[in-house]
Amino acid sequence: MAGNQLINKKIRVGFHAPIKGGLHEALIVAHDTGCDTVQIFSRNPRGWMAKPLTEADISLFRKTRRRTKIKPVVIHCNYLVNLAAADQLMLEKSRASFREEVERSLLLGADYLVVHPGSSRGSCEADGISTCSASLRIACRGLEMGKLRILLENTAGQGECIGHRFEHLREIMGSCPELNLGVCFDTAHAFTAGYDIREEDGLQALIQKIERTVKMKNVRAIHFNDSRAVYNSRVDRHWHIGQGHIGEDALRRVAQHPRLAHAAFILETPYDDPRADLQNLNKLKSFVAS
Repeated sequence: MAGNQLINKKIRVGFHAPIKGGLHEALIVAHDTGCDTVQIFSRNPRGWMAKPLTEADISLFRKTRRRTKIKPVVIHCNYLVNLAAADQLMLEKSRASFREEVERSLLLGADYLVVHPGSSRGSCEADGISTCSASLRIACRGLEMGKLRILLENTAGQGECIGHRFEHLREIMGSCPELNLGVCFDTAHAFTAGYDIREEDGLQALIQKIERTVKMKNVRAIHFNDSRAVYNSRVDRHWHIGQGHIGEDALRRVAQHPRLAHAAFILETPYDDPRADLQNLNKLKSFVAS
């Protein structure tokens, strides 16, 4: 029991919070609902143009963070960025937009910036991995990263997305040693990409796979989601904890696994009912407290 208590003290839980009313409001919402950590978008996630951050925006965000003591603060890259794009125009726009995401994260003092590796549509998987690696180096060229760490998120493999195998992430990380890239592990994505974590031996196999490829110490955040899509479907559909195809018992084992206790657990469950979001948070809290 003492060992479990020691592990539980390290676990930080939170969710992806809305930024309506200002970026600092996400910190307040997270704090007021009992979260330790939070994930946000720093801008509209579905448009290329971003409203510039003002000095007042930055100051208020940093001041609110000091007051709420939310840590780590995770920013998720906008959905349009495709760092593996074969189309040159899309690639240039994606690289410019991702650099802007990095710059905004630095201004806000975020700990992590999560990004999907992208889609290799129009080229082969190997070319997509190489293009993604080059995009990361180009987008970050000349920037002082400080404490900010970019996290590559494993994907479901929908369409021609790379990153659905942890070997892909290892290749990208190995190509950009100067960036000290980390990993964001998404439970729903892993499940539908073919990692069967429904049983204890399947979870253990995945833990071993992660250690052999990207190293467990580099997993800094966990997107803690059930899946509305079935196993190995390569479909990305997050769902409420215990109501999807992964199931409550399996997700409890993930939350309680000692090799994952150092990472921030972040819910990305649907917002169709705000009460359900609190139910998901309370369920996650109960997992790490038991």
